[in-house]
Amino acid sequence: MAMTVNAAVSLPSSKSSTLSFKNSVTVPERINFNKSVLYPKNVSLGGNVVSIRAQVTTEAPAKAPKISKKDDEGIVVNKFKPKEPYIGKCLLNTKITGDDAPGETWHMVFSTEGEVPYREGQSIGVIPDGIDKNGKPHKLRLYSIASSALGDFGNSQTVSLCVKRLVYTNEQGEIVKGVCSNFLCDLKPGAEVKITGPVGKEMLLPKDPNATIIMLATGTGIAPFRSFLWKMFFEKHDDYKFNGLAWLFLGVPTSSSLLYPEEFEKMKEKAPNNLRVDYAISREQTNEQGEKMYIQTRMAQYAEELWELLKKDNTYVYMCGLKGMEKGIDDIMTSLAAKDGNLYNGVQHLQKYHLIL
Repeated sequence: MAMTVNAAVSLPSSKSSTLSFKNSVTVPERINFNKSVLYPKNVSLGGNVVSIRAQVTTEAPAKAPKISKKDDEGIVVNKFKPKEPYIGKCLLNTKITGDDAPGETWHMVFSTEGEVPYREGQSIGVIPDGIDKNGKPHKLRLYSIASSALGDFGNSQTVSLCVKRLVYTNEQGEIVKGVCSNFLCDLKPGAEVKITGPVGKEMLLPKDPNATIIMLATGTGIAPFRSFLWKMFFEKHDDYKFNGLAWLFLGVPTSSSLLYPEEFEKMKEKAPNNLRVDYAISREQTNEQGEKMYIQTRMAQYAEELWELLKKDNTYVYMCGLKGMEKGIDDIMTSLAAKDGNLYNGVQHLQKYHLIL
C-alpha cells in the first residue's frame, strides 16, 4: 500500500507576495487504515523559513487490473468432487507402445456427455474401484488430459488420458502394481469410471495465436501437449488459428516407446512451417560425444536457436514428465545464459520466459 502526499509550499516575502507550488509523491508504506491528517512543519529553504502543510491520505491508489496472457476466460475447475464424482464410461482403451517397449502405455477415451467442460492443459481425477488396505475407498489420482476440449471424436462429449501401467519389484522382491494405473489400463469398453475435476490453470495455452510454444515432455508427459497440438493443427475454430511456432521435444527410452508419432507426422505435413518435433531416445541414440540422448542432450544441439527464442516476449516454455528432467534443463539454460552474459538461477528463473511446470 502507499500514501499519497500533497504538499502546498508558501515562501514569505516583505512585499507579501507568495510563491506557491503543489507536488505529489508516492511513499511506500504498510498501513491498515484509511485516514487523512494535516501535518504543519517549518523548514529552511535558501535562507528563508518555509511553511509546509502536508496532507497525507493513507488511501491506497487503485491497482491496475492484472491481464492474463493465458486463455483462462470462463475456465471451469472442480465441478465434480470425490464425494460426488461424474460417472463416465470407457469407450476405447488401446495400448500404444510396442510389445518390446520397457513398460506399457495406454490411450483411453471416456464419455462425458459434455458434463466435464475441460480446457487444453487441465487434468482430471480418477477414483479407482475397490478399497485400500484400511478398508476405505481409494483416493483419486490426477492425470493430465490428452485430448483437446473437443475430444478425440470432435463433439465435446469425451475426455482422453495417456497412462503408463506401473509395475515394479520392491525391496522384498515382491511385484507391486500401481492401483490406479492398472485399474485404468485394464478397463474394457463399457466399464464405468469415476471422474473428478477438471482442475488446473497453470498449463493453459496462451491467448496469442502467434506465440512460440516450446514443449518439453518425457513419456506420458506428452498428454497435455497432444491436447495443444490437436487444437492447433487438427481442428478449426472461429476464434483461434495458430500461426506461431510449436516445437516439441519428447524423451523416451526406446523407439517402441514413442507416443503418437503418426499423429505428429500428419500435423507436420499439414503445417510444416509451424511445427517442429525432436525425439530423444535415450537407449538408442547418442550425441557427437557419445553421450546418451536425453531431452536436454537433444536441446543442446539447438542451444543458440532456443536461447534466441527464449528471449522473445511471446515465447512460452512448458515442461511435463519426470521431475528429474529439471536438472538437465538447468544445465542447458546455465550454459546458454553464460554465453549471453546473463546469470541463470535455476529452472524457476525461467518464469521470466513463461516457463510452465
